[in-house]
Amino acid sequence: MKNKRYIDLKVTEGTYVPPVTTDYPEDDPYVGLYRPVYDREFPAVDAGYPYFDLTFANRLRVFLGYDVVLRIVGWWLRVGYGLRWRIEGDRRWHRSSCPVRRWLSRFDLSRGAITVANHCYRHDCASVLAAFHASHKCRIPMFAPNFRTRDQFYLRIIGGVPIPEPESGLSAMKAFNSAFDEYNKLGYWFHVFPEAKRWDWYKPLRPFQKGAFTMAYKYNKPIIPCAVTYRPRTGLWRLLGPKNEPLTQVVIGEPIYPDVSRPRGEETERLLQQTHATICRLAGIEHNTWPSSL
Repeated sequence: MKNKRYIDLKVTEGTYVPPVTTDYPEDDPYVGLYRPVYDREFPAVDAGYPYFDLTFANRLRVFLGYDVVLRIVGWWLRVGYGLRWRIEGDRRWHRSSCPVRRWLSRFDLSRGAITVANHCYRHDCASVLAAFHASHKCRIPMFAPNFRTRDQFYLRIIGGVPIPEPESGLSAMKAFNSAFDEYNKLGYWFHVFPEAKRWDWYKPLRPFQKGAFTMAYKYNKPIIPCAVTYRPRTGLWRLLGPKNEPLTQVVIGEPIYPDVSRPRGEETERLLQQTHATICRLAGIEHNTWPSSL
């Protein structure tokens, strides 16, 4: 296997890098490696799609998703993947969300926040949401085709909102953006994977796309950087989950606030660069082998 990006990768002492078993792309960080089966029916994601959906049925579905399903998934991840989390600077690992919620109360999050993380395994989104004990007031922009897979129900109940494809036209994108304007007014949190595509168990941090940081500037919401990291699966853990996959944990960094008095382009770039560097640090990466953006 090639995987040249691993050759010069440097991590801090004690940081676990899973064995490389995949030929990861070397030049295009946005190639999709996940090959889903599109076998589910789903409404057309066009200008008429209800991106802003606060109907009783949808609110009930999302409420149950967060307060019932996500709790069950969170416990399952703790058993199957040893999921735990901690705040940067705190040496203790937690499985209760109370310390995170207490810590967050120190910051001004009155306008909500945007959590961002590396996109590295199927349950990374649920892992981050579990660490924050996210409420049902959270929305997650997601690729529209994924809503036609077996994960359709799961994506909807955790607050997924399909991003219209380019062929849907500008009117569809306008409707999507207007929906997030409304969610922002209601104080919703957002979650974004700026690496865009999922690469399972990849250690280097790939270049970020600008969407999350444009949102942060537009809505004057802080970015909360998170790193999903790994540790080896040994002993009893080999009996409790997929023995060829590592255990996981989430490291949470301090909020990064936008300065809306600065020009949008400059500030968006600063947010991207600072967040990328922060997640590298949280992940124990001393020298990353991808640029922060392309």
